[in-house]
Formats: sequence, C-alpha cells, structure tokens
Amino acid sequence: MRTATKKVNIGGVVIGGGEPIAIQSMTNVSSRDKEALIKQISELEDAGCEIVRIAIPDSESAEVLREVKKEVKLPIVADIHFDYRLAIASILSGADKIRINPGNIGDIENVRAVVREAKTAGIPIRVGVNSGSLEKDILEKYSGATAEGLAESAIRNLRLIEDMGFDDLVVSLKSSNVVMNYEAHKIVAENTDHPIHIGVTEAGTIRRGKIKSAVGIGALLLEGIGDTMRVSLTSNPVNEVIFANELLETVGMRMPAYDLVSCPTCGRTKINLEALADKVDEELLSLGGLRKGLKIAVMGCAVNGPGEARGADYGIAGGEGKGIIFSKGEIIKSAYEEDLIEEFLALIKAEEGIETA
Repeated sequence: MRTATKKVNIGGVVIGGGEPIAIQSMTNVSSRDKEALIKQISELEDAGCEIVRIAIPDSESAEVLREVKKEVKLPIVADIHFDYRLAIASILSGADKIRINPGNIGDIENVRAVVREAKTAGIPIRVGVNSGSLEKDILEKYSGATAEGLAESAIRNLRLIEDMGFDDLVVSLKSSNVVMNYEAHKIVAENTDHPIHIGVTEAGTIRRGKIKSAVGIGALLLEGIGDTMRVSLTSNPVNEVIFANELLETVGMRMPAYDLVSCPTCGRTKINLEALADKVDEELLSLGGLRKGLKIAVMGCAVNGPGEARGADYGIAGGEGKGIIFSKGEIIKSAYEEDLIEEFLALIKAEEGIETA
C-alpha cells in the first residue's frame, strides 16, 4: 500500500494522494541554449518523461527558461542552488515548481523571499537535501552523514517553510549510499505527509547506475514510498526515463506494452534460446497494436515449458531442431526451428487481430 500523502499540482501533473508515480528527468544541455533545451525536452517527453528539471545557474538561464516555457508542454522545475534571486527570477519566468535546498540559500530572509514569490505564483516548492551537503550541526550530531541525519535535515527544512505559512511542498532526500537512502526515506515517510520525490543520487554509469537504482528505488516503491521519481544516470537523460518506466512496470505500477519471460536455460536446452528470446523481443518491440499487459514466454524445453509458463498468453518452448507454440499452457502447434518465430508471430497477429502490412 502506498504511503498516504497530500496532492500537489506541478503544471498540470498531480502527484501524491495516490496519483500514479510521475517520472522525472533533468536536462544536461546548456541551460542558456534555448533550442537545445527544447529539443532535449521533446525527446524526454517522447520517451515518457512527465516532469523535467532544468538547472538555473545564472540570470541568463532564467531568461531562457521564459522562452522555453512557450515552446514545451512538460512542466518545468527550476533547480536552484545558493542564489535565491535565481529562484525568484525563475518563478517570474514561468517555472512550474522550484527546487531549493534551504540550507544553501543563505539567510532565512532569502528563503522567505522565495516562499513569498512561490505563494504569489501559486506553484509548489521542492525541498531537496542530500547526504553530501548536510548542515554542520547535523554532521556533528551524528558524527558524519547518516540516514537519521539526512532525514532530520529534510524534516527540519520542511518545517522551516511550513512555519512561513507555505504548505505546497514536495520533499526529496538522496544519497548515493543505497542503504542510507532507503532508511532515511522510511523515517521521513513516517514523519510527513508531503509528497516524496525518490531516487538514488549520483548512481553512476548506465551499467552501475541501473543496478543501484533498481535496488534503491525498487525497494522504496515496494515499501509504498514515492510519488515522483528520477533515475540518475551518467548518460543521455532519455535513458533515465526509459529505465524509470521499466522499473515501474517491473513492480506492477505501470502496465507494460508486453511482459516477456524466458528461462535461464539448463542442460536440457537443445535450442539457441538466447538468440530466440532476443529475436522475439526485437520483433514484438516493432509490432504495433499489441494488447497492454500481454504475457509472452520463451522457454528452453518442451518438457517443462508450457507448464511453467501456464500463465503466458502465448509462448514458445524449444526442442531439438523443432519447438512448440502454446497458449495458456495448451500446445497449439509445433514448428521447425527456422520457422518457429515466423509461426509464433503469425499466431499472435491472428489471435490479437493485428493487421500485417
């Protein structure tokens, strides 16, 4: 069960309150380059991104934000560090949400000025803290960065803004340490009803970052924590969005275009199952009109295949030079190995009413 949180509207995308988890990413082109930003935001939208964040390091970037807002549909979050005036400029340029770390904005009056402007504009503020920039007193209290310290920092900064009469808040707290990240989120989820943006910061390259994100974000999702999420990868941000979608599909929070299961092979396997499974996946990806949630199985042998994959809508089980095609555990037909994929796809198209070109 999802943790109960308030609803927050980010440029028309509502998070919290049981709404579907929204996928975010962040642009990595120059924030001063209007055309590059528009192009990348369009690519992110096509990949399934629902909220996009842009770093605003200077006043020129805040002005470019105004122009970008006129050309894109996705809600934009302005990411601000250190200079509260850039947060105000971004709000005036039409940002749909502001992301700040109150601890690095400076004097409390600076934070108050940002809150006042956000309230006037009617947009939310994301309070973001991370383990690499905890307040000095918290680091001293816990003898370094800990889950408890990270959670305390997040809650402290939420309370700071709440005490200014502003409640339209989202909280994010991130660490590159997966265990610390998980434990800190559990503490915060028990102590606030503001929507929580989840992720594992600085997760790394695609190979390492996917593993850390799958464990770190997946654990939180299964715990019921998270209203919006970003997978952080040192890569084209489109890859972040694609993997975020895959994560949500894997934990059952989004319906996949199709679900392909395949066995890991064993000594009974008499067919090149790796090549067969890859080819089936490739063909299905290019096949339009599939019913959402279709379950496909590619199994290694005819002895156990139909039984183990009884829940599959359609499946293949390999043999020696031949294979069988089955549906819901019932064998439909057999085919020689070289014809297996063609026969399999023909069956799916016929049963699902998919017209061939």
